[in-house]
Amino acid sequence: MSTYLIFGIIAAYFGIIMAISYLTSRKSSDESFFTGDRKSPWFLVAFGMVGAALSGVTFVSVPGMVGNNNYHFFQFILGNVVGYLFITFVLIPLYYRLKLVSIYSYLDERFGKRTYKTGSLFILVSQSFGASLRLLLAAKILQFAFFDRFGIPFFLTVVIILMLVWLYTNKSGIKTIVWTDTMQTSFLILAALVTIYSITSSMELSMGEAVQRVTSHRYFKIFDWENKSGNNFYKQFVAGILIAIAMMGLDQNMMQKTLTCKNRWDAQKNTLSFSLILAFTQFLFLGLATLLNIYAVAVGVELPVGENGVFLDTDTLFPNLALNYLGLLTGISFLLGIIAASFSSVDSALTALTTSFSYDFLDMSNKSGEERKKIKNRVLFGFSLIVFLIIMAFSGSRGDVISLIFKVAGYTYGPLLGLYLVGMFSQLTVRDRWVPLVCVMAPALTYASSVYLKNSFNFDFGFISIAVNAVFTIIGLWLIRTKKN
Repeated sequence: MSTYLIFGIIAAYFGIIMAISYLTSRKSSDESFFTGDRKSPWFLVAFGMVGAALSGVTFVSVPGMVGNNNYHFFQFILGNVVGYLFITFVLIPLYYRLKLVSIYSYLDERFGKRTYKTGSLFILVSQSFGASLRLLLAAKILQFAFFDRFGIPFFLTVVIILMLVWLYTNKSGIKTIVWTDTMQTSFLILAALVTIYSITSSMELSMGEAVQRVTSHRYFKIFDWENKSGNNFYKQFVAGILIAIAMMGLDQNMMQKTLTCKNRWDAQKNTLSFSLILAFTQFLFLGLATLLNIYAVAVGVELPVGENGVFLDTDTLFPNLALNYLGLLTGISFLLGIIAASFSSVDSALTALTTSFSYDFLDMSNKSGEERKKIKNRVLFGFSLIVFLIIMAFSGSRGDVISLIFKVAGYTYGPLLGLYLVGMFSQLTVRDRWVPLVCVMAPALTYASSVYLKNSFNFDFGFISIAVNAVFTIIGLWLIRTKKN
């Protein structure tokens, strides 16, 4: 694909985003950055959240991971749907009743100041790593497709992407992102559909024949009933429920968008719609994954294999085929999809991180208008720098990024999940000053248990580590309970 064509695609895409930013920033206040003035149409929020949830990780990693994990990821998705029901009917009413901007301020009211700060700090760490790893994947592909041709080093590629994101989020924040994420979701789904069409056309398959090839393929194995396996159905399903609750319901990034809806009912419609669209889209990408592997065999493209028989560099499968084998239309749609993924994965995360830190640690609600603007700009720049440093630290990683993200989530979201479960479903009161220690010890114990069981019994927690982490947190909170309970 021509270098100039790629540059034109990137320039046109960014021009559209800047136009949206300009239109949404008119008549905006500093508060619009954090709340979107609570006037967002729920259906736009729902569709846009799909793009943020998918990001480049689903777009690229899922098509590559089926070779090692078959369709077992769908067990996790089924659990997600159940988790979203909990968010819809339990968490959203709570957030609207308390009129929260930072959702972690609930912990202050329920337990105390140190618990509140601890919960917020854990989500800051988790969001920073999650956003960075998502952007890492997209940045590597853009580096391969475009920036390498000009001899631009990878670190500068990341800097350029972060600067572009800063330009269109700085003014109106979440108010702009609600609209840009809608566009970015459209490009992600369009890229998948165009790729499916290109593969079926090049292999002269009807849609019915393509479906038959997918469902009869050796990768089309959804359920795993092996107890010791990390892909065991019960582990994946339960983990799907808990990670959905944690990574959306207890996530400032996702909930900030939901809370821009006009009222509680609109927010609930948003969440239910989002969950169904997301499940369908993720299954679509699993189907695409099988077709990509079938096509790769047909054209002689092979992934490297490690000593244990596991495929390596799986995240390169989709970009390689789209940019080098499937024609110009697929290449263009793929680039638009990965650009959309790179922006949607980091813009909302940076806005959420800025919101959480500003309100939870800098007492933003009590600042004047000019002070709020200065704080917002400084915090946004600070987290952009943190994201850059994390990306550079993991720039040499191999394998599928999606598994790494969920592993990190298991350790960082677990304490937060435990805190909210105790807060909402018990009358327990705790010694606030000891909560930070409990929230540090719980992930440490989870990791130690995981290593011991793996080495001694070949038992893999898989994604269920978030549940183990939450249980350790709950036990710790019970141990530091106050006497009046």
